[in-house]
Formats: sequence, structure tokens, C-alpha cells
Amino acid sequence: MATPARYRMEELSWDEYKRRIEAGAILFLPCGALEQHGYHLPLGTDVTIPLCLALRLAPQVNGIVAPPLSYGYKSQPLSGGGQHFPGTTSLDGQTLTWLTRDVLKEFMRHGATRIVLLQGHMENTFFLIEGIDLARRESAAYTGKILLIEWWQLLSSPTLDQVFDQNFPGWELEHAALVETALMMYFRPELVQTEKITAEKVEHPLPYHLFPYPPDMVTPSGSLSPAHRASREKGEALVEEIVAAALAILQREFGEDTAS
Repeated sequence: MATPARYRMEELSWDEYKRRIEAGAILFLPCGALEQHGYHLPLGTDVTIPLCLALRLAPQVNGIVAPPLSYGYKSQPLSGGGQHFPGTTSLDGQTLTWLTRDVLKEFMRHGATRIVLLQGHMENTFFLIEGIDLARRESAAYTGKILLIEWWQLLSSPTLDQVFDQNFPGWELEHAALVETALMMYFRPELVQTEKITAEKVEHPLPYHLFPYPPDMVTPSGSLSPAHRASREKGEALVEEIVAAALAILQREFGEDTAS
């Protein structure tokens, strides 16, 4: 009997991994954070979503999903609630940059030529970019391609208009709110405490940064916009659009042979 294909890097033997990489497998690195997500979502929301998306994509492109970067850059008040919530556990930007650089240099050493960072924590972006740039600069002979995909950028304006009834608050204030809640209801419903969803929102976000920031800049729950209209059905529809858009990117950048 044939052995079922496995897609998680840590579940492969080194020779299986080597064979898959040499055959051109796409290597996914989910990137997230350990950050408060209101009363109703778990601290690991920002890493759970990209990990689950990567596990959806990998079988369709014969990919491999590496263990995620589960800690992220410091939570910002008006995109993640800030650092004052217990459980939010963050890295300095330089630490995240070096961690990204070191992991990517190892993947390059393994011979991976098609690497995708699937990003789930908005504050990470520029430190991931810096890590990618340093890894490429320090591996001058590397001829592969690295993609950085932020899953929220793959949702179309018509979809957001429909989901939000034309009242999309912007991604910064969509923290622990409708979209993340719907995605978690689809991927990990057992971790969503729907009875704890609040109607809180940030009424007047400051148009500047303030140091130190007062905790009352954000809501007591940590949710920056209401999540009460989230549903598993909305989560499924959002996932289908994200996955389809991501597959189109992979096929465009890595070639039509990425489809299994």
C-alpha cells in the first residue's frame, strides 16, 4: 500500500524532504504572532490562519509546510491592541529580521528554490522583507524565488463590500473582528468562544502614534471592531477566495507545473 503524502516538514524524514525539495516542491513558511484577539479568539489566531491556509494549499501544489514562525513583531495599539494585554508575546524587529534571515538561509542551503512566506500578522511585514533581503544578499549564488503573501491582500473589494455591507473599517481595525473570527470559525471552530463576542469598536482612532500609548486607546476586550456578524459560512467563502487567489499567484510565479 502506498504511503499517504505528508505535507508538514517536521513529519518528513530527511531523505523524504530532500527528495521533495530536489523535485521542486514549494516550501511554505507560515508567519504569525502570539497576540491577544479579544475575549473570543485564541492568542494564536495570527499563526493559526496562515498555517491552515498553507495546509490547504500544500496538497494542491505538492508543497511542504515548514513549522511556523509563531512569534511576531510588537503588537501596535490600532492594529493589534498593543503590548499591554497579558499573553501578547512579541519580538523586537531586529530579532524577527534575523530569525527570518537565518531560517531562509537554511532553506536555501537545503536547495529549496520556491519559498513562500504566508503572513498572518500585519506588524511583521517590513521585518520579514528585511529578513528576505538579507538572506538573499548573503546567499549571492541563490537562484530561487521567494514570495511574501499577506492573506488579507487576496480578498477582493466586491467580497469585502458584500461581507461588510459596504462598511469595511479597514484592515488595521479589523483586528479580532469579523474576518478573523469567520476564518477561525471555519478552520478551528472549537477555539472560538462565540458567547464572548462583544460589540466594542475603536470610535476615534488617533491619526498619529503616541509613546507611551494609553491602554484606553483600544477597547477593554482588545477587539477593534465588532465580530458579531461572523459565521462559518462567511469563513468558508473567504477561504475559497484566498486559496484560489494564492494558487493563481503560485502558478504565475512558479509555473503551471505547480498544480498537482
